[in-house]
Amino acid sequence: RETDLLEPHNSVDVVHAVVLSGGSAFGLDAASGVQAALRERGIGLEVGGFRVPIVPSAILFDLRNGGDKDWGRYPPYRELGYEAAQTATADFQLGTIGAGTGALTSGLKGGLGSASTLLDNGVIIGALAAVNPTGSVTTGRTRHFWAAPFEIGDEFGGLGYPSPMPDEAKRILLKYRDKHFGRQTETGGNTTIAVIATDAVLTKAAAKRLAMSAHDGFVRAIWPTHTPADGDLVFALATGTSGIELSADAAIDLCAAAGATMARAISRGVYAATPAENDLFPVWSSRMK
Repeated sequence: RETDLLEPHNSVDVVHAVVLSGGSAFGLDAASGVQAALRERGIGLEVGGFRVPIVPSAILFDLRNGGDKDWGRYPPYRELGYEAAQTATADFQLGTIGAGTGALTSGLKGGLGSASTLLDNGVIIGALAAVNPTGSVTTGRTRHFWAAPFEIGDEFGGLGYPSPMPDEAKRILLKYRDKHFGRQTETGGNTTIAVIATDAVLTKAAAKRLAMSAHDGFVRAIWPTHTPADGDLVFALATGTSGIELSADAAIDLCAAAGATMARAISRGVYAATPAENDLFPVWSSRMK
């Protein structure tokens, strides 16, 4: 929703919020709730005397996550979006929360993950990801994450790579092939949706390049990724609050950091997932090897 206006050749160069939601197509209505909350605060583009908040959004499929889906005429996502906007803070929960509540990966629950990096030049870059791919974030069915080389401290277990690497790591492990998933021929319903944001000063074209580089983090953290069964998406934001304009060399560093930071965010989302009733897959913390 409202994604085409983000292209560099289009005139809108400001957004007022970005929404990541579950709920499949129903979840797109969460952006309407966020718009309502922003408009109450007088936030938005002024158009003909009216305030119009610009709120791009993306959704993932999580309708297998249990609970009553008999919503009638009014699915709950507009109100959920409104409440999320009203209660948004810089300190938030990871794992089984928000857009990550019903997310699944191959063999494990997915979740909502976040990570950030401070570059040597003082620029900050952060990533937020709702992790719901058809592929696996771990090497085979082990506890070791594909993104291990980029881990800072023990933010997702501190296990590194297994030694030796198991033969199973070479297998193509897909969510819909798991016996617990249901219909073995169903390949849809997979996507990882994410935001990469920085306080550097960027043009719209540079922000698009940043989003492209953040997709490299998907490749570092999920295998296989960007498959025909995935609908992956990254929004890129630049607040410009640092006032730092990047040289060509610094822009390369920022793009490299985007991939690494995104890989960490994806792994942290799965690492932080917690069990719930009617789970289709176990959580990472329950794996014993």
